[in-house]
Amino acid sequence: MLTVNNWFVRFLEDYVYATREPPPRKRAKPMEVLCVGMPRSGTESLQHALLTLGYDHTFHGWDIIYEQPNYCQQWVKLCRKKWFGPLDGNTTFTAEDFDPLIGHSVAVTDAAGSVFAAELIGAYPEAKVILNHRKDLDAWHRSATTTLMRSSGHWPLFILSCLNRECFWAWHVLVRFMWPGLFRALDGNIETGMARNGKWVYREHCNMIRGLVDMERLLEWSVEDGWEPLCEFLGKPVPNEPFPHVNAAAGWAGLEMRLVKKYIERLGKELDESIASPPSEPFTCSVNSLG
Repeated sequence: MLTVNNWFVRFLEDYVYATREPPPRKRAKPMEVLCVGMPRSGTESLQHALLTLGYDHTFHGWDIIYEQPNYCQQWVKLCRKKWFGPLDGNTTFTAEDFDPLIGHSVAVTDAAGSVFAAELIGAYPEAKVILNHRKDLDAWHRSATTTLMRSSGHWPLFILSCLNRECFWAWHVLVRFMWPGLFRALDGNIETGMARNGKWVYREHCNMIRGLVDMERLLEWSVEDGWEPLCEFLGKPVPNEPFPHVNAAAGWAGLEMRLVKKYIERLGKELDESIASPPSEPFTCSVNSLG
């Protein structure tokens, strides 16, 4: 079985698509809020709500692939540490693991919050924890399988990931690591993993959070609950505006197309630069030259 821990994938990471790491971030303010619910549980609405309440910056899963400078390569390293750590099982995470990537953030939600829920809770023991959830498990499962599963079959993005380094790491971290790991897709197939395992993984994830966090530090919240319980838990006044409702399933395709456009434009720019500045030596085609 071909897995992400085989020699070929490590060769791609270390030699073919390796990039210069951006400077590590440093924590300027304490981590205050960890939103550790599963993706498609009102995570982007919650991000906008926390930003409105003054939690700037609130880190969302889309930041992983959209932000510049980009830290996807470093997120892959954290995934490897989580799932392929030392054989003695003594894998520990601290704030020193996360701050170089999210040190600019005072709150976290979506992908990083769910994939690294237990690790973040241990790394930031003073932060309040929100278990954002959907009250209808079947509705959540339908939403997840019609959005998150789309990524694994998105051929334009896959092809671009073979041609562009940044797109490679964006595809690599989500499609090969985060989603298969989160949904126990041992064969690397997100579609079957999420379809078969999604509901029980969701239930076990929620139970894990309840077992890790003291009740006074934990809020179980759904987007239908709106401002009042959220603001009471965080000690914030209720804003004089409607609660934000963003990123419905219908908008997912638009976000994907933004990614496709972004990487096509970047690839075109790189090709133009190559044509404008031809190498002094005879050209030799390689995968690395296309990154």
